[in-house]
Amino acid sequence: MSIKAINVRNQFKGTIKEIIEGPVLSEVDVITPSGIVTSVITTRSVKELELVPGSPVIAFVKSTEVSLAKL
Repeated sequence: MSIKAINVRNQFKGTIKEIIEGPVLSEVDVITPSGIVTSVITTRSVKELELVPGSPVIAFVKSTEVSLAKL
């Protein structure tokens, strides 16, 4: 699948900072110009994509709801 085939408007280019692998799911922290974005994906996907700290990636964020809190 090419990146052009993904219909997600919120895209953040970044670099993987840390991966916390679990038996089924893994937490992947991505450093972006806007801050750190954390993704929870399958550990299988981490291995298939050969993700390691330092890998350049794009974080795609698709949501039907955005919540706000007053600071």
